[in-house]
Amino acid sequence: MKPILINEKITIAKNLHGRWGEALRTDSGISAQLREFSARVEASTYFCLLSGVARACRLCDQEEGGSCCGAGIEDLYSPELLLINLLLGAALPESRNSEKSCYFGGERGCVLSAREIICVNYLCARLQKTIAPEKLFQLQEANGSEMELLFLLHNTIRNFIRSTR
Repeated sequence: MKPILINEKITIAKNLHGRWGEALRTDSGISAQLREFSARVEASTYFCLLSGVARACRLCDQEEGGSCCGAGIEDLYSPELLLINLLLGAALPESRNSEKSCYFGGERGCVLSAREIICVNYLCARLQKTIAPEKLFQLQEANGSEMELLFLLHNTIRNFIRSTR
């Protein structure tokens, strides 16, 4: 079976958003999960900045000519995960910012709020060695909380769409 290209996944996500976006946003359970997820993303972003991960990744990308967010990572994204980003107000790009980077990499990093597990959880060996253990623990706790709710939100939205078709 031929894999779905990222532009096709974005089109599917936009179509799902057009058809289901309002109903999903006004569902009390889903809207509460979206608000809580946004708060958890803020928390993990805070610990990413506090621990120095954000700065280290930016420097690696700018000074060493690449980062872990390379071209092809976007292939892991599903239309449903992209739909969640649209529900959160993210603008999905029309084209790739850099040929060597993930499709969702912007001038200031990832343009998505809801990211694949590897994008949230992966830390290279250099970062694992240089981050203070207590800061690494805080970051991993926040990331775990974000990923847990994203899994639940993803399933809730999928079930909502299936049950209301």
